[in-house]
Amino acid sequence: MPPSRQIESLLFEDGATMEMTEHMPPASDYFGRLTFTGDVMMRRLPPNVAMSLNATIARGAPLDPKLANTVAAAMKEWAIEHGATHFCHWFHPLTGSTAEKHDAFLSVNADGVPLEKFSGGALIVGEPDASSFPSGGIRDTYEARGYTAWDANSPAFLLTSSEGVTTLCIPTAFVSYTGEALDTKTPLLRSIQAVAKQAMRVLKIFGTDESVERVVGTLGCEQEYFLVDRELENERLDLAVCGRTLVGAAPPKGHQLDDHYFGTIPARVLSYMSEVESRLFELGVPVKTRHNEVAPGQFEVAPTFESANVAVDHQMLLMHILRDTAGKHGFKCILHEKPFAGVNGSGKHINWSLSTDSGVNLLDPQEETHTNMQFLVFLCAVIRAVDLHADLLRGSIASAGNDHRLGANEAPPAIMSIFLGEMLTDILDQLQAGKARKTMKGGTLDLGSNSLPLVPRHAGDRNRTSPFAFTGNKFEFRAVGSTAHVAWPNTVLNTIIAESLDWMASQIEKKAGKKPTPAKLESTVRDLLKQVIKEHRRVCFDGDGYSEDWTKEAEKRGLPNIKNAADALTVFSGRAATGLFSKYGVMSARELKARCEVLLEQYCTILEIEGRTLSTMIRTEILPAALRSQAELADVVGATQVAGVECPDSEDSLRELVGMVAELRIAVDEVDAALEGGPAAAAKRAAYIKSTMVPAMERTRAVSDQLETRIAADIWPIPTYSEMLLLGG
Repeated sequence: MPPSRQIESLLFEDGATMEMTEHMPPASDYFGRLTFTGDVMMRRLPPNVAMSLNATIARGAPLDPKLANTVAAAMKEWAIEHGATHFCHWFHPLTGSTAEKHDAFLSVNADGVPLEKFSGGALIVGEPDASSFPSGGIRDTYEARGYTAWDANSPAFLLTSSEGVTTLCIPTAFVSYTGEALDTKTPLLRSIQAVAKQAMRVLKIFGTDESVERVVGTLGCEQEYFLVDRELENERLDLAVCGRTLVGAAPPKGHQLDDHYFGTIPARVLSYMSEVESRLFELGVPVKTRHNEVAPGQFEVAPTFESANVAVDHQMLLMHILRDTAGKHGFKCILHEKPFAGVNGSGKHINWSLSTDSGVNLLDPQEETHTNMQFLVFLCAVIRAVDLHADLLRGSIASAGNDHRLGANEAPPAIMSIFLGEMLTDILDQLQAGKARKTMKGGTLDLGSNSLPLVPRHAGDRNRTSPFAFTGNKFEFRAVGSTAHVAWPNTVLNTIIAESLDWMASQIEKKAGKKPTPAKLESTVRDLLKQVIKEHRRVCFDGDGYSEDWTKEAEKRGLPNIKNAADALTVFSGRAATGLFSKYGVMSARELKARCEVLLEQYCTILEIEGRTLSTMIRTEILPAALRSQAELADVVGATQVAGVECPDSEDSLRELVGMVAELRIAVDEVDAALEGGPAAAAKRAAYIKSTMVPAMERTRAVSDQLETRIAADIWPIPTYSEMLLLGG
């Protein structure tokens, strides 16, 4: 549980006291106390073992098996002291969530003596059932054996539930009996290694300090989410089952006034956020920012940068803690990309960069950017990668949920483009013309009041409509959906940039030679940058990504505009994708094919669940309410007519209601028919569902939402948008 709160008292002159506010101890006092790392590890392990484990983490290498028993014993004692009775290998199967099988420390020996045991073997390797997780054909029902392997680079942690049960969790990779990746971590680690290898080649070309041993990917993952009252969520089958509302008329007030964004956080929500943060701090998750988001009931939390592998694990923990803590405060936390139609949806911006193990950010342009040839090589490698592999990048964020959000004037469009800002755009202009000679400066803003400071002005603006934006010293991939497991888009991003850095390094080595003079190197790099800019600059766009003009302009430039997940996901079945991922050792052809199958099956399954849920709600809740309203109105019309009074308005309303009820029956029948028909193969079924069932669901919803505005509030059977979105303070 989070650290206990302390009570302050205020002492008055007459000696009386009054209790003031509750407060938490400084986060630095308990940050990471539930992780087996840092001071915890140093205190628990012999110095030589601690140093070896630290070196393992620093190098990104596996642990020496000889030390495993010592580490396991220390972990066990630490966990038991914190109330843990079980341990688990915590891994990320292709469900998009996490998985864990708990084993007790308690063992009973041959003499019947009970004792707590945790061996080095149990720490390093586990054997979960591999046939019950999505595998895309890699494992059949009768092929059950799989392995989990400890990832020592991500710290073990103690996960305490909201009910106070504590478990020792060991972050692991998950593979099949034959060695193929069945998780998101294994390809992620391979991609991190691939991009680091190619980045090191570029650094060596520029004579980087020999103290740099490796390059690490860094990541910071923002998370948007909604909160609704738990009691209301329990009354909505769609929210409970699908995570989004399948019917619901627009409320009178949504986010039109923009008064919720960055507004005062409601007291209940602030209490919830505070507990979430305390639990995350204990787990070593460096959350930094919290605020109201655009839509009513919508909020955001964001951490600082970490190494990509740890950041991905922490992102999964963040989502778990958000959900797990909500019930205690009377909330349901909803992470779906579009829980409420017509209301701003939720995303998950992943901020990506590369750094050396000495802490130098390779995407920091520095003061005189036009002279920083190393940075410009990395920048142009990213531009080239996004242009050449825009379809893969689009596919990496494709999901049924994200289809509701992309291109909807609340999130970046489905067209992959890069925002660079004025300063970098100006440097590209200069390079394309011949040679960069200056760096545009931002200067300062004078706000016109002596009491206000001069504001340092950045040399480039920010662009919230861009799916892939440079934001000063990193790229922000803004198109990722709020439910996404960030390992997958990061894996794709690392792989395409590894390919681009490989190509850039090879071109420089080929044209400049192995030991070029500084002048030869500079001229070679300048010519290469000019070539890349000319060939791939079409993907750079600094304007309004929401506008129709950009859609037309992007088409002229030849940029792909893949509008739905059913089409976007098939890119991973192509030869080009297979060759790319295989070449850099990220995924074999079999692994990539399986992943494509799993993603398409998930897309189909999610929409099929939504279709069945919608049909159930219409037939058991909405239609009965509509018929009841129809009967009551018919009674009114009949009684009025018997009284000899004309009531044309009521008669028109009755005819309109009868017509809508008939229309609703027809529409929901179409949904049911679509669910029963169509091909079985994943790619063909995805296309069928998108073209047949989704439109039928949209027609059904349109009629249901129209009915909601005609039916009395005491008859309408489910909570409305207005009830759910307006949280009390």
